Amino acid sequence: MPTSTRNDRNNPYLIEGWAVDFHRSKAGIAWRWRTELTLLAALLAGYFRLAAAITALWALIAFAALITAALTVPPSRGFLKRHAWCLISRHRLQRVCYEGRLHTRAGRLPLILWIRPTKVGERAHVLCRAGICADDFDAYRAEIGAGCYAREARVIRNKKWSHFVTIDIIRHDSLTADVIIPSRIIPPDPARINRIKEPVS
Repeated sequence: MPTSTRNDRNNPYLIEGWAVDFHRSKAGIAWRWRTELTLLAALLAGYFRLAAAITALWALIAFAALITAALTVPPSRGFLKRHAWCLISRHRLQRVCYEGRLHTRAGRLPLILWIRPTKVGERAHVLCRAGICADDFDAYRAEIGAGCYAREARVIRNKKWSHFVTIDIIRHDSLTADVIIPSRIIPPDPARINRIKEPVS
């Protein structure tokens, strides 16, 4: 039986400990992976429903054709890619908060309320727990960008509520040129430049 520490005995907020226990339990793991588990359950339910109408082999072929078409058609492929990055970024943000100690003394991580794709990456809306503020995230911008496999991360403080923070994960710059055209200007002669810079005696 684990022994309680002095901080646990002096902590008047017992609900914090319960929340941490839930976060570390199997139910907490299932909650963090709720989107993936829901998607997997929906796919399995659709497959078994289709297999009951036709044979299991034809249901498998139909699902394989559907997935192939979704990954081949550019609009659907872009949609799936953007939302897949949202799922990855949510898990990576939680990992960065854990590794960077962006959590409460009890061990509760900031709550990621919503994450959605943008034209340059993803935007995450985060609820700060007591003891965490926007300045903490701003100090870890480099770690957030590296942890999310992105170019950089930008932290935006909410103008009305200080416990709401928006994190922009930048993956690509829309203003960056896809093709860089080399300059055709003849480079200047270094010897000529040195002669011009020499003082006249």
